[in-house]
Amino acid sequence: MGKELSREQAWAFLQEYNKEPFHLRHAETVEGVMRYLARELGYGEEEEFWGNVGLLHDLDFELYPDEHCIKVQEIMKEKDIDERIIHAVASHGYGICCDVAPVHEMEKVLFAVDELTGLIGAAALMRPSKSVKDMEVKSVKKKFKDKHFAAGCDREIIKRGAEQLGWELDLLMERTLAAMQADERNA
Repeated sequence: MGKELSREQAWAFLQEYNKEPFHLRHAETVEGVMRYLARELGYGEEEEFWGNVGLLHDLDFELYPDEHCIKVQEIMKEKDIDERIIHAVASHGYGICCDVAPVHEMEKVLFAVDELTGLIGAAALMRPSKSVKDMEVKSVKKKFKDKHFAAGCDREIIKRGAEQLGWELDLLMERTLAAMQADERNA
């Protein structure tokens, strides 16, 4: 079965493999979105689990970018981490860098919001406030349509994520923005 982690243990684990402030901030952003959506989608009792998956989803990216979502499985198995965490973290790379498919709704949420949080975060930096607090969904949609803006955020992955969830793209954007607005770290 493997062990589950507290938030403190997950954060310490993340910091063993990640030092770049950008990567640590992205991890915390995705954690916040995952926690928010756990509550919103009726998985409140699993909020810590969802959050830890969000926090650890890119654990291997900084050190092993060419083995992303593959190396993390080895690292986590060596640490005897809960198999559910391993599967969830690996599944956000499905069809991109690994063949572990997202099955649980939480895994599909992670797949869908990972790239989108990057796009929304980049859009926030362009605002006078540098915050998502005063951002509207129409701004996100406009930036999404501009292929030159945050070109590293793959729009096809975001669309595929919405489809896997059975959500309209607008709903995914609304929920992700609301989650980021609810998290003070993004203000």
